[in-house]
Amino acid sequence: MKVTVFNNGPLRVEGDITIVDANGKEYGLGGRTAVGLCRCGLSDNKPFCDGTHARQGWQSMCEAKDLPAPKPKV
Repeated sequence: MKVTVFNNGPLRVEGDITIVDANGKEYGLGGRTAVGLCRCGLSDNKPFCDGTHARQGWQSMCEAKDLPAPKPKV
């Protein structure tokens, strides 16, 4: 699986994808191997992107960076 963070746009998820809701119920993806997931919270088709971010002028610039190592569990 590959996830691409688009500046001022969605997360594009490609590959072998399974998306489930908070109850574990699977979304039917209609055979798609790539989907756009909403980051702005404005989509009428959440969790999927419907392009509302562009019409509303939502912006978010993201550059790749390294995360620190996770803290050990106590």
